[in-house]
Amino acid sequence: MGKLAVAAITSLWVIPMSIIVNHIVPEPYMDEIFHVPQAQQYCNGNFRSWDPMITTPPGLYYLSLAHVASLFPGMLLMENTSQSFSEACSTSVLRSTNAVSAVLCGVLVYEIIRFLGPNLSDRKATFMALVMSLYPLHWFFTFLYYTDVASLTAVLAMYLTCLKRRYVLSALFGTLAVFIRQTNVVWMLFVACSGILDFTLDSSKQKGKQEVNQELHQSSNKKGATLRSNLRKRKSDISSDTSDPFNHGQTVPSTEDTSDLVYDIYTVISTSWNLKWRILIKFSPFIFVVVAFGIFILWNGGIVLGAKEAHVVSLHFAQIMYFSLVSALFTAPLHFSVNQLRHQFHQLHRNWSLSLILTLVALVAGFVSVHFFSLAHPYLLADNRHYPFYLWRKIINAHWLMKYMLVPVYVYSWFSILTLLAKTRRQTWILVYFLATCGVLVPTPLIEFRYYTIPFYLFMLHSCVRSSSFATWLLIGTIFVSINVFTMAMFLFRPFKWSHEDGVQRFIW
Repeated sequence: MGKLAVAAITSLWVIPMSIIVNHIVPEPYMDEIFHVPQAQQYCNGNFRSWDPMITTPPGLYYLSLAHVASLFPGMLLMENTSQSFSEACSTSVLRSTNAVSAVLCGVLVYEIIRFLGPNLSDRKATFMALVMSLYPLHWFFTFLYYTDVASLTAVLAMYLTCLKRRYVLSALFGTLAVFIRQTNVVWMLFVACSGILDFTLDSSKQKGKQEVNQELHQSSNKKGATLRSNLRKRKSDISSDTSDPFNHGQTVPSTEDTSDLVYDIYTVISTSWNLKWRILIKFSPFIFVVVAFGIFILWNGGIVLGAKEAHVVSLHFAQIMYFSLVSALFTAPLHFSVNQLRHQFHQLHRNWSLSLILTLVALVAGFVSVHFFSLAHPYLLADNRHYPFYLWRKIINAHWLMKYMLVPVYVYSWFSILTLLAKTRRQTWILVYFLATCGVLVPTPLIEFRYYTIPFYLFMLHSCVRSSSFATWLLIGTIFVSINVFTMAMFLFRPFKWSHEDGVQRFIW
């Protein structure tokens, strides 16, 4: 088993599905009508050519150039193309860039799972990585020429190398991630903050451990065996706390959670100040990329490259509500099981007063979000090829009360996500994760479920590594496969036509 098994098994569904999709849908579809011709311009050497409708940077096109270059000698030998490199950049070959990225992504997921859960068996880690590779939004766009799969792969590579404290390499992967999709600068900040949190909190623990050792040494000539025994116990407690730097979660009352958050924030700030020069040196590659990106925004006049009028930054707070519910539904066995419901009730019951206040604040924030900050983008209302079009019309906008009735479900979904994360991560990490998710989703006016992929993966990697059973993962995998079969069947075998436009239309995420 292991990463080779993940790569091999992932390839077993990526290769045949790619062949099927390319056979039935050989021509560029939806956003591919912009991406494919642009990549082909690069294959022709026209690097100054740019389609003004493309909103993302050209990172995917450069990856495709490298991918085609690696395949080109073999294609010549097989006499599948002429001597022209540009002719090798067909739609199917460009799509295979994401097929390769999907295999690499599965391996990265496996490596992160093994790093975060070193006590997991190799077989279970392999199975978990394979299930996550089937996540419907990731799986579907593996077979099309979109930026999502390559973007996720670059972000996970950045995160894994940061976990291993290879910060320069992590920043390089972060640069690639930003060059594929500019909103990944938020995830770069998240990764840098995550690295700083681990660095400062671990440094604080090591300092405490050294102080205990000093006290233990000084006590040897003073108070005898009793004090030495107490200090050894204290040393043992600290050692056990640092034995696994990623097992920071605790199932504690909400009041203790709040005090832990305040204490951790104070510790991070004070330790960061004391170690400011070391932190600046270690994380300077991240700082350089973020500053360069800020200069780019000033020069470009905004974060979006093209079609700026259709992608205006907006306050779309309802978007994070949709993310919580969509993520919870995709992984329903985690969030709506009897054990999770009992755990949620137990957490509320431990401190009714504070829990009631937090719940009321969350509900008020939810109602305000859906009432004042729920946006209906013109693309959402007009394009019946996307599933959000039907969810908006048939569910969210079915009745004027419906969007308010869904707020308690949104709030429960977020509480469930956060409590699952709290089992393995510190409150400060969860806070940074929540802020990063908001930073990516709130400014986005268009409801696109594929924008949820990266925060979903980060949630899954951290919330399920320690506690989920094989049966839970099997159920989640079954849900993923069922959704994938349905969406791909609708895409391939249920085409339709518009009366006002030529060509075949297909259902897509």
